[in-house]
Amino acid sequence: MVSIGLIGAGAMGSALGANWRAGGAEVLTCVVDRSDRTRELVSQAGIDTVATLEAVTAADIVVSVVPPTDATAVANTIAAAANRAGTTPLVIDLNAIAPTTVDGIATALKTAGLDLVDGSISGPPPRPGRSATRIYLSGPRANQLAALASPWAEVFELPGPAGRASALKMCTASMYKGTNALIMQAMLTARTHGVVEEFLADVAHIWPERVPNWHTDIALAATKSDRFVGEMREIARTQGDAGLPPEMFEGIAAAYARAAGTEFGHTDPERISRDLTVEQVLEGLE
Repeated sequence: MVSIGLIGAGAMGSALGANWRAGGAEVLTCVVDRSDRTRELVSQAGIDTVATLEAVTAADIVVSVVPPTDATAVANTIAAAANRAGTTPLVIDLNAIAPTTVDGIATALKTAGLDLVDGSISGPPPRPGRSATRIYLSGPRANQLAALASPWAEVFELPGPAGRASALKMCTASMYKGTNALIMQAMLTARTHGVVEEFLADVAHIWPERVPNWHTDIALAATKSDRFVGEMREIARTQGDAGLPPEMFEGIAAAYARAAGTEFGHTDPERISRDLTVEQVLEGLE
C-alpha cells in the first residue's frame, strides 16, 4: 500500500485525501496549529493524523496543497523536516504557481535530496457523483504516480520537464477565476448604476444557461478570494514571463483582494447557499 503524506488538508486537500483513501492509499497529515475547520475536514475525510511534519515525510509521497503564497516556504519546510528525519519522499507540488516558482521549489528540494513532481488540479474538490477532478503531472518521475488515480480523480501525465503542469494551471485558472472576477466587477458596477436586471437580461442572450448561476458563482469565488490573490499574481508572473503584459492579472488580483474584505470574503465556501438572491450576493460583496 502506498502512503501519502498531505500538507494542506483544507477543502481541496482533505477531499483529495479522501479520494486517495478510496483508491486504497494510506493518507496521513499533521493538524498541529491548524484551524478547527481543517481538523473537522480531516476527520470527515478519514485521514490519519500524526504529531509532526517529520512523520509526514516518512510517507512514500508528500503532497503540498497550500495557498500559492505559501508554496515556496512549505517546500523549504518539507526539505528541512525530511533532512531531520532522514527520509526521502517523492514530493508533489499541486499548488497554483508559476513555472518559475516551480523551478525555485525544485532547487530547494534538491538540496535535501528530494525529487519534485510538478502538478496541478483542475476542477472542484473530488467527490462521489461529480465529474472527475483532473490532476496533471509533469517532470521526470511523473510516470510513477499512478497511485494518484482514484475513484473521483483522473491523472494525466504531461510529457516534458517539471513546470508544464503548473503552466497549464496558470492558463486554465486565468479563464475560470479571471472570468468570475470580471463578472463580479461588472455586476457590482451595474448595481452602482441601477442596471443589474438589464445587464443580466442582456448577457443572458449569449449565456442563457450560465447567467442564472452567476451571482452564486461569484459569491463562492469570494469565499476563496484571499487565496486567489496570490494565484492571480502567479498568473501575472507567468504571463509576464511569456512576454505578455502582466497588468491584467495584477488588476484581477486587486479585485479579489477587495472581495477578501467583504462579508463573503470572511465566509466558508460550504456556507454559500444556492438560494441566495442576486441582491443578497451583491450586498455581501459591498
